Amino acid sequence: MTDLTINAELTEKILTGFIHTELNRVGFQRALLGVSGGIDSAVSLYLSAKALGPENVLAIRMPYKTSPDHTLEDAQLMIDDLGVQSMTVEITPMVDPLIDRFEDMTKIRAGNIMARMRMIVLFDQSVAFNGLVMGSSNKTEILLGYSTIYGDSAAALQPIGDLYKTQVRQLARHLGVPELVVSKAPSADLWEGQTDEGELGFSYADVDQLLHLLVDQRYRPEACVEEGFDRDFVARVVRRVRQNHFKRVMPPIAKLSERTIGYDFLYLRDWGT
Repeated sequence: MTDLTINAELTEKILTGFIHTELNRVGFQRALLGVSGGIDSAVSLYLSAKALGPENVLAIRMPYKTSPDHTLEDAQLMIDDLGVQSMTVEITPMVDPLIDRFEDMTKIRAGNIMARMRMIVLFDQSVAFNGLVMGSSNKTEILLGYSTIYGDSAAALQPIGDLYKTQVRQLARHLGVPELVVSKAPSADLWEGQTDEGELGFSYADVDQLLHLLVDQRYRPEACVEEGFDRDFVARVVRRVRQNHFKRVMPPIAKLSERTIGYDFLYLRDWGT
């Protein structure tokens, strides 16, 4: 069993410094993010408030008609605890006309519409608030592609993107996130009764161990099986990571010139940065 314990105090210092530095690099002092009442957005919210000051952070709750009441209540608990600015934008009247337009609408499609509408709201308010959109995707979700492209995966910064889900939970407790948020079943709040682990078909605790071997330790799939992981489980996870790589990169550009964006033109080395 791999030890995924983090130095939470050092992690907080690095991530708050990252938020402050990256915003100032592009001339911003404020940030905003969607707050669902879940642990990932909670950690991003607490880090942002510590890095920028609560007066410079806007937390936006964006419920759908099937969202459980506790998601709003839990989000409000954290908003009150930190003293950040906040607003609530009901997305039901925005997404239902599109959902109702198609008789063959599925839960997955409807969930993607909700995720993208929430991001539309955030990027609209980023202009009004003059702040950058803070993401709340963790390393597990990013690797597995468990996100909606141009939905919850869209953000200006992803402060917790290099922390596995189990590590996010450790940092949450260190930051003082309410225990009821830390211990609740993770959910993207896309439909009633939806949970991350129920959709994925495995626990975060198990997949974090496997991903750490595959990604951080560079184990081959067969070596993970030798370490005791079920062969079918390893194959499913490897397949997900491969199939969802397109979500982790900018759209590929066909190369025609000497310096193509994303290939040869990667860094502003000689542009005063």
